[in-house]
Amino acid sequence: MIFGEGIDMEYNVSASQPVPSALSPPLVDFARKLLLHDKPRFILSVMGVAFAVTLVLLQIGLFMGILDNASVTIDHLDADIWITSKNTPNIDFAHTFPETYLQRVRSVPGVERADNLIIFYFLIALPTGSQETVLVYAMEDFVRWHFPWLVVEGDLSDLRRGRYFFMDDSAKSRFGPFAVGEYREIVEHRLKIVGRTREAISFTTSPIVFMDYRIAQALNPEILSGRTTYIIAKLTPGADIATVSAELRRRLPHNDIHSKAEWRDISRDYWVTNTSIGLNMYVSAFLGALVGVVIVAQTLYASTMAHLREFGVIKAIGGSNADCYKILARQAVTAALLGYGGGFLLAHAMGPVVAHLDLKLMITTELSIAVFAGTLVLCLAAALFSFRSIASLDPALVFRG
Repeated sequence: MIFGEGIDMEYNVSASQPVPSALSPPLVDFARKLLLHDKPRFILSVMGVAFAVTLVLLQIGLFMGILDNASVTIDHLDADIWITSKNTPNIDFAHTFPETYLQRVRSVPGVERADNLIIFYFLIALPTGSQETVLVYAMEDFVRWHFPWLVVEGDLSDLRRGRYFFMDDSAKSRFGPFAVGEYREIVEHRLKIVGRTREAISFTTSPIVFMDYRIAQALNPEILSGRTTYIIAKLTPGADIATVSAELRRRLPHNDIHSKAEWRDISRDYWVTNTSIGLNMYVSAFLGALVGVVIVAQTLYASTMAHLREFGVIKAIGGSNADCYKILARQAVTAALLGYGGGFLLAHAMGPVVAHLDLKLMITTELSIAVFAGTLVLCLAAALFSFRSIASLDPALVFRG
């Protein structure tokens, strides 16, 4: 028996032989031959899925990279508890409170060490004559907090010896090249660059610099003299963070007390809920998935309509609707696997390009698995559009002229 132009499959059906199922080799081959019968259409289908997968991986990966910037300093600073002013929305938008609160924190049982931390925006004058903003992190002892975490040049202990600062390499994209030993004016105060760091990137894209706590206060005494923006605390081994936090809330009723994980989530959630970044990510991911579904559905539907007579033969020899759907499902899974593989490789190939643009692309194992599962589910769902035509197909169609 000949199944359509270019697709040959023979069946010798007798009463003593079982009706072949969709999982038997002939019908499995039939699914493959249907898919490959129109190779250009099949290639376009795979390319559509690959494009959709690439778009989803890139969009969500970039979104996760941006969110990582929103809490990268929280993640790397060796503190268990953050004390902030009341209702501080995220780490970059700090408000001041008296620095003397530090003594109350240090006196709480379970606190091993605690220090003030200033995070504040300042204007820096560039060699071009223009001015930009920098986000200053200021502490009395960076070394014992293991912060910043990636120093590529310089000695952090030098920050305590004068009007010096470290600048992160990410500043080069906005400020131009700089080198250790050069001077910059920050709010009309001349400071020397004595070190460089990497990976210290803020969500607001303002480059991060590190300097001594008292130097930062001297740059803006009207706001920062005698005040800080955060107190960070490290607990003694075995101390219960809930108990320590409760005592800190009792002693500092006008401040908020957050664990490291809580403060990280608060800082990230602010940008998701108060800006359009979260909505943009969801819309882009939805459009990417929609592109894949539409292309696969259109390909399978066109292939099915072109070979209705072949499906009629399957039903005429005893095949069920389930058998027909298994054929369509096999085609959908094939397109999903090939498309996902191509999209996954393309997304990873974009990594160096994204890094060159000073963006962070985070394609985690969990994200890869989730996108893979979503690709399979959506491609199988796309096969349902074609199945509706087969479910109502009259097997007698095959016997008509």
